[in-house]
Amino acid sequence: MRSPVAVQSAFFALALSVLPTVAHAGVFVSVAIAPPVLPVYVQPPLPAPGYIWAPGYWAYGPDGYFWVPGTWILPPQPGLLWTPGYWGWRGGFYVWNAGFWGPHVGFYGGVNYGFGYTGVGYYGGRWMGGVFSYNAAVMNVGGGVVVNSYRENVVVNNIHTSYNGGEGGLRAQPSAFERSAMAEHHFEPTREQNLHHEIASRDRGQLASVNHGRPASMAMARPAGAGSPVGGTRSAGAMNHPSAASNRVSSGAPGRPGGSPSQNSPAASRPVGSVNHASPSVSNSPAGSGQPHPTAGGQAHPSGGSNGGSKGAGKPSGHPAK
Repeated sequence: MRSPVAVQSAFFALALSVLPTVAHAGVFVSVAIAPPVLPVYVQPPLPAPGYIWAPGYWAYGPDGYFWVPGTWILPPQPGLLWTPGYWGWRGGFYVWNAGFWGPHVGFYGGVNYGFGYTGVGYYGGRWMGGVFSYNAAVMNVGGGVVVNSYRENVVVNNIHTSYNGGEGGLRAQPSAFERSAMAEHHFEPTREQNLHHEIASRDRGQLASVNHGRPASMAMARPAGAGSPVGGTRSAGAMNHPSAASNRVSSGAPGRPGGSPSQNSPAASRPVGSVNHASPSVSNSPAGSGQPHPTAGGQAHPSGGSNGGSKGAGKPSGHPAK
C-alpha cells in the first residue's frame, strides 16, 4: 500500500518539522491524497491603499492539509502582482507549485480562487502610473479607505476544485502568455506571507481533519503575525459547499490581452454567455461607496467581495496598463 505522503528526502522531512514555511516557498511536498475543495468565504475590507489580495489555499504539513487564510498583502515593490500557488498532479502525486510575485500573473492551475483570480489571469485590479487601482466589482474596498477604483463585470460559473490534474482535477494548461509570465524575474513570498503560512500550520482549527473543510479562520484583513492571530478575523457562517453561488469560475476569463479566452483554458472558464465590459471610469473616492455589504452565511453580493461573485472583465491585471 502506497503511503499517502511521499517526502522527497530525509533532509526535507527534518526541515518540514522545523520550518513549515518551506511548503509555501517551493515545490517540496508530494501527497497521494487530493486537497479538499475550496471553502466559500467573505473577503475582509481593504485595510489600506496598495495592498493586494493573496487568496487562501490548502497547504500540507505533518498533520495533513491545513487552510492558510486569504489576506491582504503589501507587494515587495510597486508594479508587482501575486500569482497564487496551486496543487498539480505529477508522477502519481499531488505536488505543490509555489506562488510568486512578478510583473504579470502566470499560471496557477486554472484554480478559481475568487476575488479576481478566476483561474486564468487576474481581474481584481491593475497598476496605473505606480498606483494600484481596484476593481470594485470583485474586491471588497468598503473599509472607508480612499483608493483608485473602477468596475468591470463578467458572467461566472460555479467551481470549487482546488487542484489541477489527477482524478477529478482541473484540466487547464498554461497559455503562451502565462508561460511568458512564469519565465520573468520573480520575487518569492514576503516574510509576512511566510510567517502567515507558518502560524496557520500551528493552528489545529485550520486542519482539514479537524474542521472537515470549514476552517476556523478563512480570511483576514492583515496577515497573521501582523498584529493579530490567525483567528483574528473569522468568516461567520462561511460554508464549504460545491454549489454555493459566491465562489465561481469566470465563464469568460481571458488569459491573453484583448479579453480573448485562452485556447487552453479549462472548459469551465470558456465563455458560456455574453461578457459585460463595464467602462473602467477610474475614480478616486472613498473605497466601497455604494457597495452592498456581504450577507451572512458566507454568501455575498457579487460586488461586495465574496469568494467568486462577479469577476472583472476586460484587461486582467496580468496585463498592466501601459
